[in-house]
Amino acid sequence: MGRKRVYEVAKRIPVEELDKRIKRLEKDTSVLKRLYFIRYLYRGMSVEEAADLVGVTKATGYTWLKRWNSSGYEGLKPNYGGIRHSKLTEEQKEELREMLKEKEWTTKEVQEVIEAELGVVYSSWQVRRILKSFGMRYAKPYQKDYRRADNAEDTLKKLR
Repeated sequence: MGRKRVYEVAKRIPVEELDKRIKRLEKDTSVLKRLYFIRYLYRGMSVEEAADLVGVTKATGYTWLKRWNSSGYEGLKPNYGGIRHSKLTEEQKEELREMLKEKEWTTKEVQEVIEAELGVVYSSWQVRRILKSFGMRYAKPYQKDYRRADNAEDTLKKLR
């Protein structure tokens, strides 16, 4: 069995530019798919048949048809709504980060602090995401034995 040949890739454009071009073409292909759908309708096919040919659901086909009838080509362009903004401002997040440095917290405690101090209600899942964005990790707390002597470390060192 022979060795695999390794070919070098000529990097003719920067990675960022390549990513931009890929994004632009992905958007164009989604519009192209929608235009094929409209062309099938022009040819007399039903919405169900045209949707099946381009590989979308009947409901999506009706949505595209309504957008085409109301806005034409512009209505077929994807409308990515953007990101949802955080309920907490950057100042509130910084205030929370400072509060959390004081001691060790459970996720439930952090959730209650956010609600009580900042007046924002988050699910425990979202609280974990916020903590992760702060670079904090959550784990099961270390169990401390209530029977352990206060000077247990010193006693152990003496025995060695």
